[in-house]
Amino acid sequence: MTRTITPRAVRPLVLLLLAVVGLLLGGAGPASAHAALTGSDPQQGVVVPQAPTQVSLTFSEQVAMSDDSLRVLDPAGKRVNTGKPANTSGTTYAVHLRGGLAKGTYTVTYQVVSADSHPVGGAYTFSVGAPSKTAVVTGGQEVGSGIVGLLYGVGRYASYAGFILLTGGAAFVLACWQRGAGVRAVQRLVVSGWLTLTAATLALLLLRGSYTTSGKVGDVFDLDLLGQVLQTKSGAALVSRLLLLAAAALFVAVLFGAYVKREDRDDGEKRDLTFGLAIGGSVVAAGLAASWAMAEHASVGLQPGIAMPVDVVHLLAVAVWLGGLAALLVALYRAPADQPVEPAAVHRFSRLAFGAVVALVATGVYQSWRQLGSWSALTGTRYGQLLLVKIALVLLLVALASFSRRWTARLAEAAADRAAARTGRKGRAKTAEPKSVPATAAAGASPKAANPGKAAPSGKAAKAEKAEEAASPANSANSANSANSAKEKQPGAGGGDARRAAQLARQRAAVAAARTKRQRDADPNRYGLRRSVLAEAGVAVVLLAVTTVLTQTEPGRTEQEAAAAASSSASSSDTSASAGAVTLDMPFDTGGRNGKGVVRLDIDPARVGGNEMHLYVQRPDGKAFDVPEVKVAFTLTAKSVGPLPVAPDHITTGHWAASGVEIPMAGDWQVAVTVRTSDIDQVTVTKNAQIG
Repeated sequence: MTRTITPRAVRPLVLLLLAVVGLLLGGAGPASAHAALTGSDPQQGVVVPQAPTQVSLTFSEQVAMSDDSLRVLDPAGKRVNTGKPANTSGTTYAVHLRGGLAKGTYTVTYQVVSADSHPVGGAYTFSVGAPSKTAVVTGGQEVGSGIVGLLYGVGRYASYAGFILLTGGAAFVLACWQRGAGVRAVQRLVVSGWLTLTAATLALLLLRGSYTTSGKVGDVFDLDLLGQVLQTKSGAALVSRLLLLAAAALFVAVLFGAYVKREDRDDGEKRDLTFGLAIGGSVVAAGLAASWAMAEHASVGLQPGIAMPVDVVHLLAVAVWLGGLAALLVALYRAPADQPVEPAAVHRFSRLAFGAVVALVATGVYQSWRQLGSWSALTGTRYGQLLLVKIALVLLLVALASFSRRWTARLAEAAADRAAARTGRKGRAKTAEPKSVPATAAAGASPKAANPGKAAPSGKAAKAEKAEEAASPANSANSANSANSAKEKQPGAGGGDARRAAQLARQRAAVAAARTKRQRDADPNRYGLRRSVLAEAGVAVVLLAVTTVLTQTEPGRTEQEAAAAASSSASSSDTSASAGAVTLDMPFDTGGRNGKGVVRLDIDPARVGGNEMHLYVQRPDGKAFDVPEVKVAFTLTAKSVGPLPVAPDHITTGHWAASGVEIPMAGDWQVAVTVRTSDIDQVTVTKNAQIG
């Protein structure tokens, strides 16, 4: 005897899954930055003899800044920068300082938005003349945290879940179980996906301004912030998603409206409608997936022209697999007893899911390589660790799917055996049928008497048969209504026979439905399939939560580049303090192929008169490489001296040098390095250095 899974038995599993999702979203903390600070001038913690004229920050990728994104505060907490932050070169942004700054410790705070839509914040200090006490808190700027950050994270999860249910549920109906278009439970699943995605998109659009700036709940409905959001890449992506959802609403209306009316027809009109829905639905689904790809990870970094289409395919594969799995689960548990999901439909979904998994693995490998950059990032960064958890969950999901495939095969075999048995019985009945039956016998004889091969029961057999007939639901209903037959036959009964017939019909239908449901639930193959699909759906919920957190985590490649830059900056600061030389690290990005790297410039002994200069060009991973041209120029802005050009000689791979570099006077010199990586890709990066 098999045990049926009841809603009460499922409830603890659902609560456990929700708890896991809550822990993942709650433990994520503030949204991790996808653009990392790779350099600053002045550097963090440095003591400069004279106040600089500007403060510049260099990030690993381009960022969006507002008027208050970059601030410099004096020891008392008063703002000393003037004007708006400006992009000086590539990924370097600077703000000018007031003149005549006093000695003491100054605080630099920044709050920007990375190119993949995530907020980035932080703070550091430098000192002029000597360190001093400061009233400014130098902790990191926790942008994207608090209640607004939590709501934004929930909205992101809900938007992914809605997209999966909408796209995957519709794909399951069209590709696997077209009769499911008329099943109310499946309709509710797909419509709930559309409603969830629409509501989440509207919420993200309202929360976006506060999420990337103040983090205050009161700013959620600030129309000025909303107007600024609409001018950003993320705002355009959210608005595009809303427009595509309007088209998706029309698709859902046709799928569960006109398409259901042609459910039992097999004509050209239905085939044309199926083809049109498939093409239109694919275009809308791809557009919805692109609304994520155009504003997040795939749109920045390496090979964005390849990464964005790959990301679209990845999202569609996830939706077809997990959304179809949810639709199958609903069909197995909530489909009407007289319209269960056919084994053939489950088999078709199994093949569709296999193709989706293949696409998921292929695109996932490319995305992992692009975001990690090295094997060490797989275990040494939070992004890599979360990716390992995601891979483990996918493997577990595939293992559970193999059990579902076995149950599907057994279910199909059982259905084939039953069909063969029915065909055999019909054939035998046709062979045993007499050639002719007298009309009088056919009209007046009872079913028992009409069967010549079966004698009338007698004795105990007759009593048992009468008892069975009396116990049947139909006879019970007849007995229950027989007491009222005399009243209903009296004059004025007013349609009593019709009411009794309708009542009997309802009772027979209920008995038949209950019998069909018992037979369905008693099928061990279907019972096993329901259990395995339920387990798959549970793992899928956790997998979706991990994926949502992963999209908010700084990629391993960026995290390692930032750590390397910070280490290099610290080492160069130590070298300058001990030996009196000046070492400047300047990241560059020409925008072309192999256009990213770091220029390290050593000036020794960094004094008035002749100096020796060494220049090193390295890739982001620290390996030396050659570029077609490198030029250096020195400018003393305060005295209007320069630029003084220097043409270093190429020594070896990634190394240029020049001797006798004359610095005519002491001061805060601006050092400009021009790097050309191809015939058309060139950039100039600058930093200030105290010489003399």
